[in-house]
Formats: sequence, C-alpha cells, structure tokens
Amino acid sequence: MELIKHLQQLEETGDPIRVGLVGCGQMGSGMMHVTRKMPGMTTQAVADIDPNRPLKELHLMGVPDTEIVITTNRLQAEDALQKGKYLVTEDAVMLATLEGLDILIEATGYTEIGAQVAWNCILNNKHIVMLNVETDVTVGVFLSRMAQKAGLIYTVAAGDEPAVCKMLYDFSTTLGFEVVALGKGKNNIIDYQASPETCAEEAASKAMNPKMLASFKDGTKTMVEMAAVSNATGLIPDVPGMHGPRVEIEDLQKVFIPKEHGGILSGKGRVDYSTGKVAPGVFAIITTDDPRIQADMKFVSMGDGPYFRILRPFHLCNIETPLAAAEAMIYGETTVVAKTMVSEVVSVAKRDLKAGETIGGIGSADIYHKIYTYTDARQMKGIPMGIAPGAKILKDIKIGMPLTEENTSPDSSQFVYQLRKMQDDMLQREEHFNR
Repeated sequence: MELIKHLQQLEETGDPIRVGLVGCGQMGSGMMHVTRKMPGMTTQAVADIDPNRPLKELHLMGVPDTEIVITTNRLQAEDALQKGKYLVTEDAVMLATLEGLDILIEATGYTEIGAQVAWNCILNNKHIVMLNVETDVTVGVFLSRMAQKAGLIYTVAAGDEPAVCKMLYDFSTTLGFEVVALGKGKNNIIDYQASPETCAEEAASKAMNPKMLASFKDGTKTMVEMAAVSNATGLIPDVPGMHGPRVEIEDLQKVFIPKEHGGILSGKGRVDYSTGKVAPGVFAIITTDDPRIQADMKFVSMGDGPYFRILRPFHLCNIETPLAAAEAMIYGETTVVAKTMVSEVVSVAKRDLKAGETIGGIGSADIYHKIYTYTDARQMKGIPMGIAPGAKILKDIKIGMPLTEENTSPDSSQFVYQLRKMQDDMLQREEHFNR
C-alpha cells in the first residue's frame, strides 16, 4: 500500500503519528508547518532552548493559546498530550520519555544535544529521526546498532543530501549498475574563513543562525553530508576534503570518473561535490559492462557511455523530513544508516590557535572541517568534528592544520565524547576479531 494511503487511514481513524521535534530553528520550524498540512501526522511537541520560537510557529499555524501547554514537568507534559494539546518545553531529553509521542525528530545540529536525545529515545523505546547529521557522522554507528538491537528505528532524515544520494545509490545498485561516484551540488566555493561575524548580515536576511550559515560557507556541512553518504554506502573520499570542482551538469559523467578515462578520480566508488549549477541537486555517476544497457542509457539521454549520470535536481531538506518518520512508523524502515565508519570529519584550525584556548563549535571563527577516510583520520589521530566543541588547545596550531590528539584535548565530560569512546572501543574490538 502506498505511504499516502496509510497516512490517510491514520487520519480517518483519528490516530495520527505523533511527532516530537527537538530544535525549532530554520529546519525544525519549517517542518512543523509541513506536518500541519499532512494527513496522518502531527508535530505534537516541540523542545527548544527558546520556547518563544515554537510558540511563534504554533500561532502562525493558527493554534490558540488554550491548546498549548508550556512545561518542563513530565506529568504535566504527559497530561497535555493525552488531552490532545500541543506541548512546548525547554527539556529536549524529556520528549524521549513521553508515552504520548511516537517518534522524535532531532533538528538542532548540536552533537551534544543530538547524542543525548538519540540515546534517551532508544532507552525509552522510541524511534528517532536525525536531521542532525553532525551527530550521525560522530556516533551514528553506535546509535544505529543500539537501536537495531532494541528493535527500533534510528535513521538520518529524508530530504537532506545524504538521503537523496542514498536514494540514487539504492536505485542504481538495485538495477545492477556500478556506482562510480555519488555527489552533491554546493552553491558556492568554500570560504575557509567564514565566521558568524562575516556571515551576520546574510544570515539575518535569510532568517538563519549565523553559525549555521558559516558552517555552510566553510564547507563543514558538505563534509558532514558526504561523510554520512560514505558511511552508509562504503564509498570513500578520493582525497582529503574531496575535489569539489565546478562542473556543468552535462559534464558530470566526464569529470567524476577515473583518471585513466579522462576524469579526476583515482578509482571508482568515491564521494565528492561540485560547485555551480548542480546545486541544489545530487548526482550519481554509474556504469555497466553490458553493451545493450549502455545503448539504452544513451538512448534515454543519460550520456554517451560507458559512464552515465543520474541527477535529482533538488532536495527539499526539512520539507521531506516527515517522510522518514512515516516510513519508520509504518514500514519499520530506515532512510540512511551508517554501516560502519568509512569516513571521518576532522576539525581544522580556521585561524592560528594558541595553547590554552578553548575552541568554539561548528561554524565558529576557530575551526572548519574536512573529510578523510576513517583509516587516514585514525593514523593522524585527528579530532572528530563532533567532539571538538569546547576542547582545550594543548599546543599552538597553525591555520590550516588539523586538530589532533597531540595538540588538542576534547572535553571528556560531554556525553557525546563518552558515546564516541564507546563507539571507538566497539569498532576496535570488531577490527581485532575480524583479523
């Protein structure tokens, strides 16, 4: 049965999927409006550090104050949900404990919050959708396996680039094609010096958090997104940070192919990105050794062969996110899950960092991030992006140099640090066992 029919049935029976949202920023607030229009699903509770943000969105959607309860008390929150009222709270972890919610969507972008929320969802027998890809590339392997053992769904959200890339990957491999490269479009070249200060004016014009915008401009988001793709598919970055050339759409299958055939890649099975007109789309470069299939692909204008491009010219971010929640609840299916750590996102100094400094987080004026293979990142003892915020600089680090275990000490009191340590230990045991 199609997803829409399942959702329509839930709407008709008065038993919609009740979503709890963590983070009411640009992505989360937009998603609230989408579920308001969807059949069979409602965002019934929202947690945000500033309760005025979800209140504003509820009012814009026409929800009266009499139908909204603001509380951090669990019993009051549960009572509000039982009565069909909307819940607003500052306590993100509390949402994971509420029986009146079916599934949570984490949309903060902060790894510490994301790790706590996902962990508590699984402990409380609740599905979790991560619009917070930053957390996933840090501890997603551990969380997804933990959820699987509990019979729960942990998944990266639909609509963001990792999900749309994975859609093209599954489509292609199901039909027997070999995937040579998966990539996304980035609408500008990387500005490694982008900071909240330099992005303030543009962020205000777009109603964005300036730190979030800085993380887009300095390349962090691109590195994170393609690391998630890598960990879900096994494809790797060809070089640290990927190539990122500007390529016209009609030339994608000429560039993202092995060097021996005139491209830029050292081999097949790579993740990368292109600036320019590809954005806001994603692409797959695929091949087959069957002459008849090659002829058919040329006939349907996918290229001259033997390499062909598959393009989805859009991704709808938070607008598509509810689909992941629906598929998790109705079909018990994930959208994107990290199989293991294939790639790592490592923190790099955005300026000269001095010993004794405490560094800021993602999008700050202190660090940007770069994708490496997990093997290379371990060999260089690079600091994973997700545990870098709040770290202490032990030795001076020159601009453009990676943060490593030798020059940086992460904040070990953070939950995401402890979870990452458990993940590292788990993967090391697996590696030892498989030798």
